[in-house]
Amino acid sequence: MKAIHLPLVTHLHHHNLDLNKNRVPMVYAYQDVVKTSKKSNRLSEKLSNLLNIQKNDPPPSTHPNWNNIHEDKVNTPTMSPKEDISDRWRDIHGVHEWEGLLDPLHPLLRREIVKYGEFAQATYDALDIDSFSEYCGSCMYNSHKLFDKAGLNKSGYKVTKYIYAMSQIDMPQWLERSKLTYTWSKDSNWIGFVAVSDDEESRRIGRRDIVVAWRGTVTPSEWYENMQRKLESIGHMDSKVEHGFLSIYTSKCDSTRYNKSSASEQVMKELKTLVDFYKTKSEQVSLTITGHSLGGALALLNAYESAANFPKLLPISVISFAAPRVGNIAFRDELYQMGVKILRVTVKQDLVPRMPGIVLNESLQKFDDLTGTLEWIYTHVGAELKLDVRSSPYLKRGFNFIGIHMLETYLHLVDGFVSSSSTFRSNAKRDVALVNKACDMLVDELRIPTCWYQLAHKGLECNAYGRWVRPKRDPEDIPSPTSREENTYGGF
Repeated sequence: MKAIHLPLVTHLHHHNLDLNKNRVPMVYAYQDVVKTSKKSNRLSEKLSNLLNIQKNDPPPSTHPNWNNIHEDKVNTPTMSPKEDISDRWRDIHGVHEWEGLLDPLHPLLRREIVKYGEFAQATYDALDIDSFSEYCGSCMYNSHKLFDKAGLNKSGYKVTKYIYAMSQIDMPQWLERSKLTYTWSKDSNWIGFVAVSDDEESRRIGRRDIVVAWRGTVTPSEWYENMQRKLESIGHMDSKVEHGFLSIYTSKCDSTRYNKSSASEQVMKELKTLVDFYKTKSEQVSLTITGHSLGGALALLNAYESAANFPKLLPISVISFAAPRVGNIAFRDELYQMGVKILRVTVKQDLVPRMPGIVLNESLQKFDDLTGTLEWIYTHVGAELKLDVRSSPYLKRGFNFIGIHMLETYLHLVDGFVSSSSTFRSNAKRDVALVNKACDMLVDELRIPTCWYQLAHKGLECNAYGRWVRPKRDPEDIPSPTSREENTYGGF
């Protein structure tokens, strides 16, 4: 099993965007299976041994005074001030592979990692996964509204393009995501977006930054693709990548409305337009690609293709969260040769970054003298920022596969990480309540309900006649395969 998670929500102060825990029955069915029993306890012990988790080990951090935590947190800002990084952006972008910046974690880098993580989070926040919605699988908002609804209106970026993806498989009826006969699309799903920094943010960060954010696994067809194990050739050399990831990235069909062109073709067309536009203005341009879980895998494929299409034209970086292995050793080496900079954020207790290739992986390279280069094994790429659930005094101990893998858990740990030998920083800004939006990871002393972010009244509204009905989506938020999110870039 790979890349499993639930959609989450980035900020507490959203007004209309909610999560319904019943909207992902497959995930919650998994949670129901892993209930406390003798069998699950034995499984937990085996998994704990695999992950080198000592259940009785004291956490490396001390618990705060819970009597004061609520008052302290209520009256402090949720975001750190944005600092000018215009003279440091190349280091933060990975020009030196983040050497000396990860342990201890440089405060400027921490802020930027969280920024890109929240872009990835927005791909979950705005996804309609209500199986009773005729727009299930689409973004709930048009691109002009996305960042406002996701709490990113102060990010300094503007969305320019939505990306849609499909899987080339026939799904059995019981696995179809929607319970309705007629939906906006039976084939495609909203998988991410392209955004660009505005003038003010560009001055702060020292260049015009193009961001591509990829969503992780949510829909059943994506789950199916993630279960594939075979390697498939990519490019013209010996590089190979996991078949399911590549299928989602490159699949298209002329009979569909939203995937007459693949996700790959959509994003590359938009990137070429943006790069050409800003290069004609003689601006320094960078490309930062982010994603969580499956989204981290798609980010690597996107970076590989971008580097091939824009050779040495712009610096390309990937900041991924909980990403699985994607390709073989040749794929890794080719990415390095292309100059792509990759930072993987992982959590020690998360199983997903160990897959595929939980046994047959890059660790076998030490036997190269005997076996030669093994082109069929999976390998990770890039620098790693490794976090530990036990470092946070706010998180429960024990094995919680779903909660540990959540992007909000990752962002909480990044926000509090100082170094591998230090305790969780006391002045961390990010609201800890965000962790429990769709899971049960926070200690009970915080009094934060589990899976608290849900649709009001399960998405129903009371109309003028006193009837509870499903509201119609605003016409401007209905997905259109022909509309362009932005007609000009001159206003940025």
